[in-house]
Amino acid sequence: MANSLPERNRVAILLATYNAGRFLTEQLNSIERQTHRNWEVWASDDGSADDTLPLLEKYRSRWGDDRLRILRGPREGFVANYFSLLSNDAIRSDYYAFSDQDDVWLPDKLTRSIAALSRLEAASPAIHGGRTRLIDCRGHVLGQSPLFRRPPSFRNALVQNIAGGNTMTFNAAARELLAPYCYLRPVSHDWWSYMVVTGAGGTLIYDPEPSVLYRQHHANLTGENRSLVARTKRLFMILDNRFRRWTDINIACLSTLKERLTLQNQAVLDRFCELRMAPMSRRMTSLTSRPVYRQTALGDLGMAVALICRKL
Repeated sequence: MANSLPERNRVAILLATYNAGRFLTEQLNSIERQTHRNWEVWASDDGSADDTLPLLEKYRSRWGDDRLRILRGPREGFVANYFSLLSNDAIRSDYYAFSDQDDVWLPDKLTRSIAALSRLEAASPAIHGGRTRLIDCRGHVLGQSPLFRRPPSFRNALVQNIAGGNTMTFNAAARELLAPYCYLRPVSHDWWSYMVVTGAGGTLIYDPEPSVLYRQHHANLTGENRSLVARTKRLFMILDNRFRRWTDINIACLSTLKERLTLQNQAVLDRFCELRMAPMSRRMTSLTSRPVYRQTALGDLGMAVALICRKL
């Protein structure tokens, strides 16, 4: 089992930045206020043209070089930036946490995630993540992300991500599983992490209690999925084949590490791939025995329609 004294467990916070100056101070301050004190920040900047780098330098002077390290990002987008941190051999820790640049962590975020992860066998890949509290640009609370009740699994992960990267803390076993494949370019780093960890027989611990204030604004690379506007946007993404393209990308990436999946999950992946390409009659008759599921009945209905119309 993991160390019984959680404060001894070091956390490497993987912070990807790009033109983050407007909100970065709030995020760094919230990291500074964590009740779990044994952390270090690794910031990879992807070519910011604003005051992001001066801000990071300011906090490095304040915290010390052992608390904040600043790296040059690959400048190939946010997935590549996070993966450059995830695969960096210089970063070694007991636990790791993805950090967005414009959110606010609640003070007990790391404490709670480490407590949950430490109950599992350290050799088994595991992620802790979950709901967020939504805020606007001024920090006003807008609500919460959806509460998901179905169990996390590879069958769910193939068609849905239920924990944003900004909520994810994961153990060293998960990092060792993910790192060798950071040359791939799946749709997103967090969705990919959910797929690979659960696919390999690991665990995603879904926390129904928010630990992150997730800022909603026009510059978000990924957004919340609860509002009518967001749901309408998802419908249009289905209609214009975006979900199908995303699934194609993720399946292509998964094919490179299929041997790392459990035999059961290899079979799930094969059945899902076969069903996507099956004739209409087969897709129609498979609606009640699909190898995958989403978290809500409405989500399952939308997925069924997308499958029939070859939009998944």
